[in-house]
Parts: sequence; structure tokens; C-alpha cells
Amino acid sequence: MQQVRFVIQDHPIAYEAMLKRQLAARDALAQGRGGNTVFLLEHEPTITLGRRARPEHILADAGALERMGVHVIATDRGGDVTYHGPGQLVAYPILDLGGWRRSVDWYLRQLEETLIRLLAGYGLRAGRLEDHTGVWVDGAKAAAIGVSVRRWITWHGIALNVNPDEDHWRAIVPCGIHDKPVTSLARLLGAPPAMRDVADRFIRAFADVFECEAASDES
Repeated sequence: MQQVRFVIQDHPIAYEAMLKRQLAARDALAQGRGGNTVFLLEHEPTITLGRRARPEHILADAGALERMGVHVIATDRGGDVTYHGPGQLVAYPILDLGGWRRSVDWYLRQLEETLIRLLAGYGLRAGRLEDHTGVWVDGAKAAAIGVSVRRWITWHGIALNVNPDEDHWRAIVPCGIHDKPVTSLARLLGAPPAMRDVADRFIRAFADVFECEAASDES
């Protein structure tokens, strides 16, 4: 059984700083100097541009984004335009898929299944939509997924909406999808669960779906 270490950040972290940490962990794993790791965190307000991002999917101008305190950063993950910020649980798995299955499609479906099981624990019936990676509840997107894989080592990951600032969503077309709304646990449940509770449930669901041994620490 594979072992996965879950590292829980206790405060919002800048996107670029966390990306550097992801890349360091990715390279260490590829070189045999590190293990499988999942970082769990919240980000400072950031709009990220994936490899297929279209500029027109950012709806706010530079001045409005500055007033909101939202940074815009281009990334090497898949997907279009995504928002990250406080009130989202972000998970970045740094995994060697050689220990599981060397398939990007399998990996994406496993991430979706992890989130579906997590949401089921709150009494929510989540699922998939054909041709749209992510997890949905009643036609609204509850979690976005965008990953990168090189030599079967993964980085980037998922963002689950727990209780984000919904004003920030209005600055973008989330994931470039015009006709599908986004939602959050706060909206679906009537009140937001504690972020640590969501993180703990994510760890348990991930361990079940990926059939791995989970160890956790905070940083």
C-alpha cells in the first residue's frame, strides 16, 4: 500500500510561493528524494490562467482586480480561468502515478470520486457532467480540477468551494463555462462547515479512493 503524507497549511498562502513548493516536492519525488505528498491549504485571492485560458474570461479590468486585492497569474496546469482564495479548500497532490495507474484520465476520475464521497458525507449528491472535469451539485460546480503530469508525477490539483467571497467569482467566467453556475458548501448547507473538518474529510476520502495509508502534519 502506498503511503501519502498530507501537509496542512494553517493560513492562506500566496499562489506563487505554493507553486514553488509544489515544484520542489515534484522534483524531489521524481529524483527519489521525497515521497507522495498532498498539500491542503487556502490561497490568498488569485485568478489563475491555465494552458487553455482565454483573456476574455477575465471580466474585471486591472483596476477592479487591484481594488479587490486579486492577483492574476499564468500557470502550467490544464484548464481555463479559475479563482483561488480564502474559503476554498485547495489540494495539491504530488504523486508518482507509477505506484497506482499510469493514466491521466484515471487520475482525474479518482480526484472527482474523492470529492463526491466527501460531499456525500455532508448529505449532498454530487456527480460529474459529461465533457466537464470537476464535481457538480444540481448543475452547479462545487469543485474545480486542473492538473499537470510529467513523467507520471502529478502537481496542481483541486479547489473545493467551502465559503469563498462570491464577489470575486463575478470577475471571471469560471473554467470558461458560460452557462453553468458555481456553488459552495456554505450555499448548499445553509452555513459553512469548518475548513479543518472539510480537510479531515478530504484526507479520509482520498485514502479510501486511492487505497493509500495517510499520514498528516501541519506547517
